Amino acid sequence: MNTKVKKTNTLLKTVVASVALGVLTLLPLQQATAEDKIRWKVQSSFNTGWPALGDPIAYLAKTLDAATDGRIKLKVFEPGKIVPALEITPSISAGDLPAAYNYMAYDQGRIPSAVLFSAVPFGMEPWEYAAWWFEGEGATLAQEIYHKSNVHPLLCSTIGPETAGWYRKPIEQLSDLEGLKIRFSGLGGMVLNKIGASATLMAGGEIFAALEKGTLDATEYSMPAIDEVLGFHKIAKFNLFPGWHQVSTSTHLMINLDKWNALSKADQALFEMGCTAATMRAITTGEALQGAQINSFKDKGVTAMTLPDDVIAELKRVSAIVMEEESAKDADFKRVWESQQAFHAEYQVWKEIGYLPRNFK
Repeated sequence: MNTKVKKTNTLLKTVVASVALGVLTLLPLQQATAEDKIRWKVQSSFNTGWPALGDPIAYLAKTLDAATDGRIKLKVFEPGKIVPALEITPSISAGDLPAAYNYMAYDQGRIPSAVLFSAVPFGMEPWEYAAWWFEGEGATLAQEIYHKSNVHPLLCSTIGPETAGWYRKPIEQLSDLEGLKIRFSGLGGMVLNKIGASATLMAGGEIFAALEKGTLDATEYSMPAIDEVLGFHKIAKFNLFPGWHQVSTSTHLMINLDKWNALSKADQALFEMGCTAATMRAITTGEALQGAQINSFKDKGVTAMTLPDDVIAELKRVSAIVMEEESAKDADFKRVWESQQAFHAEYQVWKEIGYLPRNFK
């Protein structure tokens, strides 16, 4: 074999070896890239078209898709499309559903403390709740409680107060609430039952028909801009304020714990950042819409009314009784409630002297 042929063979071997090495080097990278793709079905508790309450999960899905150039894609399903609202957490726990944008209060029957992470009568305003969640014990307590059910929770939305409800007649004294068939959720419903109303929990899509048929005398659901979508103003012409029973409403991204632990630290951080951003946008969207909505009441024949001070005082008194009773029934409920009270007491010192009062002319 002449020298020229030997050199050619040597060169070919070198090229083949280099290509082979390159393929072997790229193969794990390609496999890792394929393995790192996340394709999750996500059930939502709220319609994704509802501003601030429902659209944070759509915002999260869009953000993660854009930030990862399509590597993380969440396919969001509207309420009830995969499982009923009350079956969301068991489905995540079992691994049948990877994740959900869920209202924890729906777990109240199986996890009594869950309702405290959603809404509390005379409780925290949205920015205070967010402070408790991120800077206080909120996230730690929620994780401790939900990890026992193989679920990892992330705060993904918190918004301002609901209204105190939509009524056919004005509420001018506590006795006006007695005997009313009213849609009220969570702890607020317990309070109303104690003062003689008949509170029931009903899905948002069912409320209008129940009002129309007279099955309900009154209802609450959310902030005015969201209630507008549901059409309550067409039947009940008195919208009461303030939302004593739900000073803030918080919704969480709940992920199967095994799937969460299987994520890389980088992907966990992406989900946490995405949900934190969605929470901020929920607050800003919710706060931006309500003034214009209330200003539109006059043209619709709706009267915005404020509950009398003595009615609010009595509702607060009865709320304290309910919280004490529920704390006595469940250790986790007691632990979370005491944490919220302690945080609120310290925060209130700052709020009362740090912020400019708004009662000046």
